Amino acid sequence: MMLHKEMIHIVQTQLAIDLNCTIDDLNREKDSVIFVAAKENPGRRPYPRKERYFEILSMGKSIVVSATPERLSIAKAQMQGKDRDSIFSLPFIKGLYLHFLPDLKKIQPMSPPEHFSYEVVENEEISGLLGIEGFEDAIISDRNHPYQTVLVVLAKKNGKIVGMVGASNVCAKMWQLGLEVLPEYRHLGLATYLVNRITFEILKRGCIPLYDVISSNIASQRVAYRVGYYPAFVTDWRCDFKDFETLSN
Repeated sequence: MMLHKEMIHIVQTQLAIDLNCTIDDLNREKDSVIFVAAKENPGRRPYPRKERYFEILSMGKSIVVSATPERLSIAKAQMQGKDRDSIFSLPFIKGLYLHFLPDLKKIQPMSPPEHFSYEVVENEEISGLLGIEGFEDAIISDRNHPYQTVLVVLAKKNGKIVGMVGASNVCAKMWQLGLEVLPEYRHLGLATYLVNRITFEILKRGCIPLYDVISSNIASQRVAYRVGYYPAFVTDWRCDFKDFETLSN
């Protein structure tokens, strides 16, 4: 299994590509703000971007803001001289995403809940899972999507799928997790076990699992902590520049 230092280097290298900044920018002094112009760099994770774009990210110290010119100008005017908490509370930032990584020094394989069977599914075999009702958050069903689910761990009860966690190849080395357990099978430890199991499956393949959750989703965060993940960085979940762009025109 890779070392923690190696994992962080891979993650920060990818984030630097995505944001069009440097690794040093991600590690500058607390509350320092780095403004960079958004750019379609080769290897960028293929999340959709519109004509006007904004992203803010912090790994706990400095803040990096990557945006198209109009929004970059607004961000500079609103953020200058403010501390981290004030910046992330600005009115055009409409919620936060917490991004969790496995704590490689502490995480351990878990024993599965009894009375269920488990299965690992990969690549082409995943097509047989598409369209199963109740698991839309676990697996990408659109075959034209810019990234795809490449690894799945299933939980079954009497041959019926009751839980599913999928990993999608958002980039070469970072795979994003999606999780769903049917309501009547929750609170039995399935979510925790499934995330734990797929974490080690991903690490075994030389890649890094990324567990993303909206800051208000406490239940999902509890799963991350129980498995052995920690919050590694934070970004905006949604932004709304309507009033500010109107004022700037």
